[in-house]
Amino acid sequence: MSISAALLPEFDHEMATTRKCLERVPEDKFGWKPHDRSMEFGKLASHLAEMPTWAVNTFAKDTLDIATEYKPFHATSSAELLAAFDRNVAAARAAIAAAPDEAYMQNWSLVNGATVLHTMPKIVVVRSFVLNHNMHHRGQLSVYLRLNDIPVPSIYGPSADEAQ
Repeated sequence: MSISAALLPEFDHEMATTRKCLERVPEDKFGWKPHDRSMEFGKLASHLAEMPTWAVNTFAKDTLDIATEYKPFHATSSAELLAAFDRNVAAARAAIAAAPDEAYMQNWSLVNGATVLHTMPKIVVVRSFVLNHNMHHRGQLSVYLRLNDIPVPSIYGPSADEAQ
C-alpha cells in the first residue's frame, strides 16, 4: 500500500469532522474570543479552513518562506469560510493522492527569511502540520462552540449535545 493510500482515509475522516465544526461557527460571533490572548472565533475557523493548503504547498515546493509567501486567510462570512475549506480540502486531497512515496521522504523547510525554522520529511509535515495541527485547533474550536452554547458535533464519539 502506498503512503498516500494509507493517509487518505484518515485525512477524509478528519476533514469531514472539521467541516461539521466549521458549519456551526456563527458569523455574528467571528470577533468573539474567550480570552485576550486567544484567537478570535472567525480567525481560528479561518485558520482551520486554510490549513489543508499546506499539503498542496508541501508537495509543490521544498520550502515555504512565511516572511514573503504566506498571508493568513480571514473569512468574512460563513459561506466564504466553508467554500474556502471545501476548495482547500479538495486540493489537498488531490496533492496527497498524487504524491509518490519518494516525495513523502523528501525534506521540506519552513523558513522566515534567512532563518530556517523547521526542516523535516514531507510525511512529517502532512502528519504534523496538516492533520495533527488541524485536530489541535479543532479541539479549541469545539471549546469556543461550547462557551457560546452552540451544540458541539460528534467528533470521535457522541458529544454531550449529540447522540451517535
